[in-house]
Amino acid sequence: MDDTQRRHAVRVYTSRFLRRDGIHSVALLSCTEGLCGIHWGERKREGEGRMRFTEQLRQQAAAVREQVFHHPFVTGIGDGTLPLAAFRYYMCQDYVFLIDYCRVLALAVAKADDLETMGRFAALLHATLHTEMALHRDFAAQFGIGVAELEATQAAPSTRSYTQHLLTAAYAGSLSEITATLLPCMWDYSDIGQRLAAQGAPASQPLYGDWIRMYAAPEFGELAAWLRNLLDLLAGHTSPAAQARLTRLFVDSCRYEYLFWEMAYRQETWPL
Repeated sequence: MDDTQRRHAVRVYTSRFLRRDGIHSVALLSCTEGLCGIHWGERKREGEGRMRFTEQLRQQAAAVREQVFHHPFVTGIGDGTLPLAAFRYYMCQDYVFLIDYCRVLALAVAKADDLETMGRFAALLHATLHTEMALHRDFAAQFGIGVAELEATQAAPSTRSYTQHLLTAAYAGSLSEITATLLPCMWDYSDIGQRLAAQGAPASQPLYGDWIRMYAAPEFGELAAWLRNLLDLLAGHTSPAAQARLTRLFVDSCRYEYLFWEMAYRQETWPL
């Protein structure tokens, strides 16, 4: 798959999620559409003058997220110096991660209270299972990783801990808790892609450039924006105690994002 084909596949992946009733929903903040049965324009007027809940989360997790953006794995992708062995390890562990990520999305569908939100999570689940994972397998093949190797990968300790964190929130928590737990992954990847793209793709490692362009794509940023908007809406109807729990879940997921990069950089194994 060349670069043009890959960009097309990313557009297909994201547009399947963003499409609603056969029409691409590009303006996710449009006042003509609502999420969770609440009209966005009304919620915006209700919250005028107040900081978005997700902006509060950004501030709470700022120190952790900066560590993510400056982790040597991330910067190594950006300048092309990351050893290929570390990236190959990451590709295998990320494949394992995506399988449980799909389970979390399925539980989000089940816990959504309205058809609009159910449909969006269902579309994201379908796109992840049938498009993103195919993209992942195709991209992994360019690093010499076959499907059999991906399928045989065992979760490393940090991968296991992160997915258990996500699954616990998904099984035991509310939709708002699932959303808070999922958001750092999508938000971080979008921000990482955009930051690295602004520096320019590394000429020494074109495949890293492909990875950067995929996550810097505007369509991927729109997915992160949708999830932020959803959490803002859900959090606006919860108690201060519930918001404090959402904050803890979000910050913990940010920490797990850092640990995932650290795990891949060191190519973590089980000690026993």
